[in-house]
Amino acid sequence: MLAQADMVPLQPGDRAPNVVLDAITREGKIAIDDFRGQKPVLVGLYRGLHCAFCRRHIAAQAQLDPALRAAGVESLTVVNTPIERARLYFRYHPMPNLLAASDPKRTSHQAFGLPNLEFTENETAWPHKVSMAAVLGMRVEIPGETPGPLDPLAGSQFLDNKDGYELTEADLEMKATGLGQLVGQFLLDRQGIVRWCFTEVPEGGRYMFGAPNPQELMSAVSQVAQ
Repeated sequence: MLAQADMVPLQPGDRAPNVVLDAITREGKIAIDDFRGQKPVLVGLYRGLHCAFCRRHIAAQAQLDPALRAAGVESLTVVNTPIERARLYFRYHPMPNLLAASDPKRTSHQAFGLPNLEFTENETAWPHKVSMAAVLGMRVEIPGETPGPLDPLAGSQFLDNKDGYELTEADLEMKATGLGQLVGQFLLDRQGIVRWCFTEVPEGGRYMFGAPNPQELMSAVSQVAQ
């Protein structure tokens, strides 16, 4: 396993590693190699369900599922949430046809080269360390949901209150170890080679809490599906 300082997200042309995880929305296991040689797959690696921004990105990926499948591309959502907590959430927030897996130890994120940010008092060395002042200086806005640009902590609290999301002991355990886990989406072709990606890693945090442009994603899908 790579040290945090050596982690670099997989890029187009890289071969995706095989990761085996517990399935949330069905019984058994899900592995990256299940798709290799069969179909292209969009792999969304998110923080746990305790992350209000990630809950929205998961829902957005689920909404794209019909278009992805129409193009012959599968979709896999991975969350840093223990299996029983995740199953409970999706039982009360069903997303039709969602294929999801639980990865509380963030094995898949590490395998795909996504660092886990360390929060510091005053040192920033992106994408491995970030000061709290830098975090509080970030602004996140979700049109139609937030009242305007908010810092990530205020934005998360606002969205949790809006959702009525109550943190459980399992959520708190995940926050304690993976609050700074950077996330991303990786489009793999039939051979398991990365053909497109979007992550929070580039440009010093510019893409934190962001999501890819759906048109850009579907354009990449059309190329992979050919």
